[in-house]
Amino acid sequence: MKIAFVGKGGSGKTTLSSLFIRHLAATGVPVVAIDADINQHLGAALGLDDTEAAGLPALGEHLPLIKEHLRGSNPRIASAEEMIKTTPPGEGSRLLRVREDNPVYDACARPVELDGGAVRLMVTGPFTDADLGVACYHSKTGAVELCLNHLVDGRDEYVVVDMTAGSDSFASGMFTRFDITFLVAEPTRKGVSVYRQYKEYARDFGVTLKVVGNKVQGQDDLDFLRDEVGQDLLVTVGHSDWVRAMEKGRPPRFELLEEANGRALRALHTAVDATYERRDWVRYTQQMVHFHLKNAHSWGNERTGADLAAQVDPRFVLGEEATAPA
Repeated sequence: MKIAFVGKGGSGKTTLSSLFIRHLAATGVPVVAIDADINQHLGAALGLDDTEAAGLPALGEHLPLIKEHLRGSNPRIASAEEMIKTTPPGEGSRLLRVREDNPVYDACARPVELDGGAVRLMVTGPFTDADLGVACYHSKTGAVELCLNHLVDGRDEYVVVDMTAGSDSFASGMFTRFDITFLVAEPTRKGVSVYRQYKEYARDFGVTLKVVGNKVQGQDDLDFLRDEVGQDLLVTVGHSDWVRAMEKGRPPRFELLEEANGRALRALHTAVDATYERRDWVRYTQQMVHFHLKNAHSWGNERTGADLAAQVDPRFVLGEEATAPA
């Protein structure tokens, strides 16, 4: 199951995504966690110190390896240089699976031990001064999109992505890559503004969107969110001494998280699992192709000097039964 956490900067989406990752790990399920935010804070939220977080390998720096591995023996892709962030898989492409070992995980993923288990963590890498005037940050998150395009995940397998803040994820088709998107919103006008943007942009793509109210202090806050987002409000989260201790670098055992917040995480888990029966791999693949053709026309063909529409395999549908070369 693929889960995105989105929200405006400062909404608490990284904190909540890290709590959900810890919750999943505590249940013993396999988890791949991906930090796709321009501000790389997920590693720290999962307990890494500054040196450990800074030492995580960046997906963007391994893009040639990622492309070469995923291309496999796909005859429609002449070279890794002709792959762009939206390139879809086809016959002969290599696919990624949550539980496997592969060269992409070897190069880009690192295990993070949590008191309830362990997860694989991958990060895009921070936006640096070298990126200014050279490439936008979306070129780095493109590595995440390419991996998601080639990812086959099943029931009780989880990929949790901490997305860029605001509506930046609509700069590509990555917002359609998830079974469910949790939008973290504070009970303020600014807090729900990103929700309205997401709701509008995602309306035509069948995106399952649920709101997680954060920093909710009382009935008035709850009533405000209910009035603003209606039935999309799934759960609310309030003050947490556990989170405050975690932010000081001294997290207690995860089992000591406040019961109310634990219930909220279980509600998220239930909502995620409920989307499994509604999966539509045909639509998922069609959306992938739609955004690839859009990117090919707008900039990809000119950038690569190739007709990227030819990369689309009209007979290929990504899904749990899809096969790939060894």
